[in-house]
Amino acid sequence: MRVSINTIKEMKAKKEKIVMLTAYDYSTAKLVDEAGIPLILVGDSLGMVILGYDSTIPVTMDDMIHHTKAVARGTKQAIVVGDMPFMTYHSEPDALKNAARFMQEGGAQAIKLEGGVTVAETVKRIVDCGIPVMGHIGLTPQSVHQLGGHRVQGKTPEAAQRLLKDAQALEQAGAFAVVLELVPATLSKLISEKISIPTIGIGAGPDCDGQVQVIADLLGLFSDFVPKHAKQYAKLAVSIKAALGDYISEVKAGQFPTSANSSTMDESLLEELAHA
Repeated sequence: MRVSINTIKEMKAKKEKIVMLTAYDYSTAKLVDEAGIPLILVGDSLGMVILGYDSTIPVTMDDMIHHTKAVARGTKQAIVVGDMPFMTYHSEPDALKNAARFMQEGGAQAIKLEGGVTVAETVKRIVDCGIPVMGHIGLTPQSVHQLGGHRVQGKTPEAAQRLLKDAQALEQAGAFAVVLELVPATLSKLISEKISIPTIGIGAGPDCDGQVQVIADLLGLFSDFVPKHAKQYAKLAVSIKAALGDYISEVKAGQFPTSANSSTMDESLLEELAHA
């Protein structure tokens, strides 16, 4: 049975930390789900992690639906959250159509979109149609060019006030949770105390109601770069490269495959073929 958004809200009331992680394919989603993580984000970060782009901006709805379908097939318990990509929700008709696609085609149970006050009416309309919405404020990667790069947001009194208003607007619009990305820890703590819905931090300190990470960062799939806000709980890039090196060596040396990796047949049939 899947986790519900009410369960996520109740976790905040119980002061139980919420764990969220990204996944982009069936096999990874299956592992994340079996580990007991209640929220899986099919993030538009797949643009960089899976598709090799240098930002989230080129990611399309078709890309997102394709990967969300795979994640949904790999899960039984977690809420699957589909990330609305760049410029797919800035008019109400587009927002409703694309949110519906995540639910009908993608198999998601909720959607996420970036912005606060500016998208609050859209969030309300989507929620009114029965689709759970997670907000996302602070550093919003789809607006990275406008924000001047990947910088911590809310460091001035004016910017901090805007972020608080954004969070409150999302709460009032009916969002069930809000991601705070690259927000000073003290401001994240204040926002978390001021709103009743859960805050999910990424680079926003320990006092958010939950945390989200990109799975490639957590597992160490990219050994050349570790974001400041991330922690490597494994170094799979090193392990994978070592395994690939062993595979190459054994194939070249004729050590793989062995009889244990091969199939047999009736030898008499071979004799008949040899003399045919």
